[in-house]
Amino acid sequence: MELTVTPEALAWFKKELVVDDGRGVRFFGKIYGKTQIHDGFSVGMSVDKPERAIVQKTIDDLLFFIDETDEWFFKGYDLVVDYDANLDEPKYAFNEDKNDRS
Repeated sequence: MELTVTPEALAWFKKELVVDDGRGVRFFGKIYGKTQIHDGFSVGMSVDKPERAIVQKTIDDLLFFIDETDEWFFKGYDLVVDYDANLDEPKYAFNEDKNDRS
């Protein structure tokens, strides 16, 4: 499982969120919505302290992560976080994780 944040998405997060030291941007599965891999669920995000991160990436001093409790939602996929200029918000894409052996 990989986590990629595009430069455009990074700029949006830096502009829109206040992230204190020791915290980061957490991605998780939430009820309602639809993704390319889940009906009835969408990607949520919050500013949180990582407890049991299974994937994390720091870009320009901003931490992004997925917690162990959300592994079910992302298992078998890499998450790409991009920016939708028309909606002025992040957009998410899932790519098959070629390294996942489960």
